[in-house]
Amino acid sequence: MEKRKLGNSGLAIQPLMFGGNVLGWTADEAMSLRLLDGFVDAGLEAIDTADVYSRWAPGHKGGESETILGKWLKARGRRDKVVIATKAGNEMAPDKKGLSKAYVLRAVDDSLKRLQTDYIDLYQSHIDDSATPLDETLSAYQKLIEQGKVRAIGCSNYTAPRLAEALKTSAANKLPRYESLQPHYNLYERAGFEAELEPLCLKEKVGVIPYYSLASGFLTGKYRSEADFGKSPRGGRMKSYLNDRGRRILKALDDVAARTRSRPGPVALAWLMARPSITAPIASATTMAQLEDLVASTHLKLDKEAIKELDAASA
Repeated sequence: MEKRKLGNSGLAIQPLMFGGNVLGWTADEAMSLRLLDGFVDAGLEAIDTADVYSRWAPGHKGGESETILGKWLKARGRRDKVVIATKAGNEMAPDKKGLSKAYVLRAVDDSLKRLQTDYIDLYQSHIDDSATPLDETLSAYQKLIEQGKVRAIGCSNYTAPRLAEALKTSAANKLPRYESLQPHYNLYERAGFEAELEPLCLKEKVGVIPYYSLASGFLTGKYRSEADFGKSPRGGRMKSYLNDRGRRILKALDDVAARTRSRPGPVALAWLMARPSITAPIASATTMAQLEDLVASTHLKLDKEAIKELDAASA
């Protein structure tokens, strides 16, 4: 399987990242360990998580995903076989949020402890913190890289102007730069990324690892009527997708899937992988069958006709 460079970080990964938001949430610990085994056994290596996963779930406080990933790393001894990406900055507690130097240095140690490792391959600013100067955050990351705790840095949910400003700040102050961006982007949600962020990332050679690559499952074809909304905890979000445009996208996915002897989910991921700006979409699975679909997407090459059809349907 081809590897793709993640910006100028020196990291290279296969064109799919496992979304660790489900670990310890919609996948219990036993299933989480099976999914991680299956992902790596399939020849894939990049796993994305965050300190805040899954704080939103009842009874959770954050750190659940990293903790399970850490147990898996310790039990399997596969640290050198995987690329671990995690994030900081989202609120873990009233006094644990943001991207100040003091907090970043504290947050990374908390993540390393949960992950049971001494380094993070890709450490990301989860959300922009306008209250903290960019050079302060970047100097914190410089210290972490010098200490060997972090190999490369990235950002998530940044606007094009803020990403551009961060890149300029890095260059002007000889500080590490964001080598990757994690935007909300998929076949349904296109405008936000394609307008300004995509041209910037291509120009500056910033890797792109989009989240919600399957639109919370909508692009798998699982939700085709309101009666399907109860199929998962994410079903409530589907009402915003199930409109004329959404149905048009599903039809195009069905048609391309039929021609390629595939399924809608792998086709939607393969469409992302075919875009020149994309390094690797992030997608999660809660069952082994769903994981098989994710893996299948990495072996599916769409022809120009299929891409044109999907582009037109989702325009």
